[in-house]
Amino acid sequence: MNSNLSSGVSRRNFMRILGAASAATSFPAFASVSQSSATPQAGHRGMADVGEMRQLPPETVIISSNENPLGPAQSALSAICTTASLGGRYHFDETLKTLTAFNEIYGLKRGYSALFPGSGGPLDLALMSNIGPDKPLVYADPSYEQGPRAADVMKAPKFAVPLTPTYAHDVKAMLAAHPSPGAYYIVNPNNPTGTMTPREDILWLLKNKPKGSVVIVDEAYHHFSNDESVIDQVAADQDIIVMRTFSKIYGMAGLRAGFAVARPDLIAKFGTVGGPSRSLASISITSSAGARASLQDKDLVPLRKKINADIRSETLEFLTKKGYKIVPGSQGNMFMVDVKRPGGEFKNAMLQENVAIGRSWAAMPTYVRVTVGTRQEMAKFQTAFVKCMEMTPGTMNGAAALHLPEFHVPSELYRG
Repeated sequence: MNSNLSSGVSRRNFMRILGAASAATSFPAFASVSQSSATPQAGHRGMADVGEMRQLPPETVIISSNENPLGPAQSALSAICTTASLGGRYHFDETLKTLTAFNEIYGLKRGYSALFPGSGGPLDLALMSNIGPDKPLVYADPSYEQGPRAADVMKAPKFAVPLTPTYAHDVKAMLAAHPSPGAYYIVNPNNPTGTMTPREDILWLLKNKPKGSVVIVDEAYHHFSNDESVIDQVAADQDIIVMRTFSKIYGMAGLRAGFAVARPDLIAKFGTVGGPSRSLASISITSSAGARASLQDKDLVPLRKKINADIRSETLEFLTKKGYKIVPGSQGNMFMVDVKRPGGEFKNAMLQENVAIGRSWAAMPTYVRVTVGTRQEMAKFQTAFVKCMEMTPGTMNGAAALHLPEFHVPSELYRG
């Protein structure tokens, strides 16, 4: 298995770039997304700014965007190399082979899954096809921001529900948030906390939700966890859409591959906001082959899950012994730690130490999210973290901050 590759491309990349201009005329929702993506959002900057920003020094430890430092598995690389020579033709059957392999693994009938270049695009389609001005979105806070951003595009009312004391999605509070939402959005494991919402809670929400609404479960980080998936609820014809990506445990963030798993009628609804998915963004045959090889590599998931869990556990043990406060219970490839000052200030301090960490959320402003890297990367993180924590809060403000170069710190929010 390749242990030396890393990806600099984010998970969420679909209509923000590919086909945005051609889709804008026919699909107003995506025209709005394309236009708004160039506008800096609170807490981060838009893709339009990245070209004007300095790239991080090559020695920087990048643990900011929940990528997998191991890169694609050797099985995927071999499949990609073999398939690349066929790239002169379209080979639509390549996608069908990968769909068939996925469906066989998860016991799905044909038509219950769709393959895309990444999972960001189909997640937008899943959200946007089920929400609108009269169909609100209910989601957790803090959680991955793509849900509320899609709601903004569709002018759908938003109902943010705080996580439980154990940092799970509060499904009963989500149900009570609105009598007839279009969709409930659950990220499991949650981003940024890495914590789990029990499967039985999701099943309870499915059983008790109002008719006509859907539950969208983003399982981008599922393979790192110990819990069962809810893909079986798709096979049982429930009102659920499950998202999967190859950007995380499979290490294919830059290669772009992801699945939307749902009943055929729910997948067909994607076309009401995005047009024919194949014409907008069909997956390359190399990415499809790499995804299929990864699915069929029986050693890949358990090995990488153990590597991630061991390094995460060692890092959290170090932080805890030092007396730092962490969010407990992460089962993802990230965790959150309280830095006792504004997260953005601490992130800048860490950049001065050549360590790029993740962002903060408004609901937890003094916590920063950190991706689990290699052992060598986390050792550098530990040294820099202790040094920065020993700094007096506020020292990155004022004159020092004015001279800090404006670097592009990789984030899964960037759609490029």
